[in-house]
Amino acid sequence: MRGLIITADDFGLHERVNEAVERGHREGILACTSLMVAAPAAADAITRAKRCPSLRVGLHIVLADGQSTLGAARVPALTEASGWMPDAPFFDGVRYSLLPHVRRQLAEEIRAQFEAFIATGLPLDHVNTHKHRHVHPVVLSLILAIGRDYGMHAMRLPSEARAPLWLRPWTALVRRRLARARIAHNDYVIGIAQTGRFDETAWLAAIAEIGSHTGGVVEIYCHPAVQGGVPLTPSMQDYRHADELAALLSPRVARALEAVRQRGFAFGGFADVFPAAADAFGARRLA
Repeated sequence: MRGLIITADDFGLHERVNEAVERGHREGILACTSLMVAAPAAADAITRAKRCPSLRVGLHIVLADGQSTLGAARVPALTEASGWMPDAPFFDGVRYSLLPHVRRQLAEEIRAQFEAFIATGLPLDHVNTHKHRHVHPVVLSLILAIGRDYGMHAMRLPSEARAPLWLRPWTALVRRRLARARIAHNDYVIGIAQTGRFDETAWLAAIAEIGSHTGGVVEIYCHPAVQGGVPLTPSMQDYRHADELAALLSPRVARALEAVRQRGFAFGGFADVFPAAADAFGARRLA
């Protein structure tokens, strides 16, 4: 199988992101996006997605650096008093592993985000996590168990050729567990090493890299937004969102991708590249 999935993350974070996603799909090369269901502009994102029926939409589960769905009263072990979930990967990873009450609240929050996505009425194309939190075995176990109740058929494998050495055993474990669970996934991803600066030059280099592979499914993901006066979040102060949008609209990038398409690569969202998995899991949920 040869396939290419082009995804924009953080759909719903801000109207600037939502506008970029809609433009990237209507006017450019963007095939799918990942929705943050509790983010400030989620309602606007859902409205835009419904007027772009060919845009594939997945669930971007947020367990760090974002607002919780349930709030501090329901999941106090995961949040600050405001309901914000801080980004402390090592500290949280230890708590996920050692503290049963943290795992219980984690499961409640994950289920609530699936419920919120299903309530949108949008077909669930895929699932991934903000900051790639599903490389943690506890988080992955919960998503695999809960996701089956909501028709999850595909997940992002955050395995990149330039990933740090310490991360590779974790992504290898994710790959094995997704295979055992029969969850469709990309073979590798491009976008981690250049998060926030995936401009036209990066795209052309990525497409050349794809062209060197004889098979497999690659997902390229990015973080586009229209130009604005202030950073979208404190953690995105160095992100070049407008450059990422420009790349999605670039004729040079489109021409390079067309050459890849002509080599027999399937394009689209996960449901397009893995239609059998989408059909099987959809049927299983209806049963």
